[in-house]
Amino acid sequence: MQTQTTRTEKLDLRLSGHAKQILKNAARASKRSVSEFVLESALSRAEETLADRQSFALNAKQWKLFMEALEAQPRELPRLKKLFQKQSVFDRK
Repeated sequence: MQTQTTRTEKLDLRLSGHAKQILKNAARASKRSVSEFVLESALSRAEETLADRQSFALNAKQWKLFMEALEAQPRELPRLKKLFQKQSVFDRK
């Protein structure tokens, strides 16, 4: 996650009293300051969000295999097909 660096930037945030109390409780439970807890949590979520948007490099053979996989017909998944034919618990009245 974050390495030891000098923190020179500031981020202001408006939130409800309830949200602030939840953050305080979570920070206390993890033995961190609210600032540390919020920063670590936000950075972790940002990394998750960006993980599948990062670039990657492939050699010619890997690129060919990658493109073949993308263009391949989907395989049959009989149990998944059966599941989608059932009425959802959310559709029941």
